[in-house]
Amino acid sequence: MAEGGVKRSASPARAISPPPIRRKVGSTTNKKAIDSFFTPKSQKKPESITWRTIGTSLIIGRCVPSKPSTQPEKSKKIAGFDLDSTLIKTKSGNVFPKSSEDWKWWDNTVESRLKSLNSEGYQVVVFSNQKMVKIQKDIKAGKADSKSYENFTNKMTTIMRILDIPMSVYAATTDPKVRKPQLGMWREFIDDYDLDVSGIDLPNSFFVGDAAGRPGDHSAVDRGFASNAGLAFKTPEEFFQGKAQQVPTDLFDPADYIQPNDNEPHQAVTKFARKHPLELVIFCGSPGAGKSTYYWKNIQPLGYERVNQDLLKTRPKCLKVAREHLEAKRSVAVDNTNADAETRLVWITLAKDLGVPIRCVHLLSPPVLCRHNNTVRAANKELNPESRASLPGIAFGDFKKRYKKPELSEGFDDIIDVEFRFQGTPGEEKVWRQHWI
Repeated sequence: MAEGGVKRSASPARAISPPPIRRKVGSTTNKKAIDSFFTPKSQKKPESITWRTIGTSLIIGRCVPSKPSTQPEKSKKIAGFDLDSTLIKTKSGNVFPKSSEDWKWWDNTVESRLKSLNSEGYQVVVFSNQKMVKIQKDIKAGKADSKSYENFTNKMTTIMRILDIPMSVYAATTDPKVRKPQLGMWREFIDDYDLDVSGIDLPNSFFVGDAAGRPGDHSAVDRGFASNAGLAFKTPEEFFQGKAQQVPTDLFDPADYIQPNDNEPHQAVTKFARKHPLELVIFCGSPGAGKSTYYWKNIQPLGYERVNQDLLKTRPKCLKVAREHLEAKRSVAVDNTNADAETRLVWITLAKDLGVPIRCVHLLSPPVLCRHNNTVRAANKELNPESRASLPGIAFGDFKKRYKKPELSEGFDDIIDVEFRFQGTPGEEKVWRQHWI
């Protein structure tokens, strides 16, 4: 009988909550996370992997490993690597990855070899051209915002976490001053690690890349980059698989075109000499072949007036100015490409009308040398007194399509074949002899 005289019916047994006990309940938040939460931001340790961008041209990643390194942070020995087809390749077999997960090691020795390099005291650095990665700046946040950027940084973050060694990644997008073989990424790395102060052990440093100028390679920019930086060069096959070195025999080397010393007169630049008191001289040569330089160094000192369509804009204007000079008894040099017989005929006709002999200076510079001259000229003011912009590839293709070798039968008094040799100050030579394409 319950209190108050109310009869309660029996009910099935049910769970009764146990009385509260005094015990410590475990938390899902660990001490490290709690300490981090209450630690002022200024005192927190940096994330192990950080990313930053320079404009829209360069992506830089840096890994500070979770394990303390026994090696100094600023190692003087550099182990540099290209990325695609050197350290990694796509799982899918595509040229370009489908996603940030579409990658695997280029060889099964890559991971262990990179880790051993760190233990040997090398600073591991990746220098990669990544033209397909776009950096779009969010004006408000000041952060990179694009899918290709996200895919690239996610992939590289995974790779660096797997390796867990001190390393940096430099990825150049579209700016040619930053992309290999030019040294924009290398200079940024030197500055980041203050290696211009402590120096680099160049004899024991190296760079590995697949763009080596071999048959089937898309270019030789990796080999050129290593040469510009003063690093020994190896292909992935040589470095990771121990295969024999393959050095192409037809590689372009700017050093082959440096004006020789007095002990090699047979290779000197062909000199120009006046043959007639009054004459018309025309050039025939590709853009970047060295026509203007040849004029300033060899023809202008003899008193010849220069006619140049880049300055005068149209061929009729060039013809008008040339006629005026010749009628005033001043010899003329026409500094244009004059690729085909039809174009040259215009000048031959002018010479006949005025009764003056016409000569041709034929520049024999190969296409790769012309592209080199075009690039180094546009990138260096000291080698570009006329402030010429870099020419697009179509300019060289157009010349190649129209080019016909000049012949005496066209009406020339003579044809002077000129092999290109760079002439300049030691400082200009140091710049010109680097690889730029």
